[in-house]
Amino acid sequence: MAFIRSVLHLLWMSVTVIPYSLAMLVVRLFGGSQDTVYRIARAWLALSVHSACPLMGISYRVTGMENLPTDPKQGVVLLCKHQSTYETFLMPAIMPRQLAYVFKKELLKIPFFGWAIGSLDMVHIDRSQGSRAFAKVLQQGRKLLSQGTWVIMFPEGTRIPRGEVGQYKSGGARLAVSAGVPVVPIAVTSARVWPKTPFTKRPGIVDVSVGPQISSEGMNQDDLMQAAQDWIEAEMRRLDPDAYRPGK
Repeated sequence: MAFIRSVLHLLWMSVTVIPYSLAMLVVRLFGGSQDTVYRIARAWLALSVHSACPLMGISYRVTGMENLPTDPKQGVVLLCKHQSTYETFLMPAIMPRQLAYVFKKELLKIPFFGWAIGSLDMVHIDRSQGSRAFAKVLQQGRKLLSQGTWVIMFPEGTRIPRGEVGQYKSGGARLAVSAGVPVVPIAVTSARVWPKTPFTKRPGIVDVSVGPQISSEGMNQDDLMQAAQDWIEAEMRRLDPDAYRPGK
């Protein structure tokens, strides 16, 4: 039954992404604002997240939203634990500001979905370019942050299985230091219900915990990233203690 429900949700997302993507492209074609295009994208992401509850029994609860900046002009770098695709859909749906992901350019080739994200003010990079790719992250990231857009990055780089810790990369912290903005660490327990593998999802609740802002003032990128990692991993153990028991 869980497998069938997972298939139904995938089909639902596959069908609904088409009209929303086309709407974004049409708005963009006729000179619509980036804000309008983003709202359409956010609506589809919210639809995908909320439909997971009736179709698969997956819901979420969020704590710590009071830790987010309230000044609409304040940029911030969100550093989020990455366990599944669920949080990539969830973050724009719950955050009060426009988000910009940093993602690999290969995603742009996905029909409809890739075309849609290509119409948004986000940072897509060619990882094969190495340092030049990150120079683009710094350049575009600083511009977006100066406009009050929040840049979100997964410092582990890829989805990490439940109960494990990936290698935290300092790119997000480097951007924050360069732009003079704080970072906000976020812990997410999505792998409890939406694992990287296998395909089948399980009913349950995804906990999202938004941590306190960590100022980049006077910090170097490594110390700033370490502070974010320490908070995230400690919070993961608090939210999902069963995953970190000895022998797990």
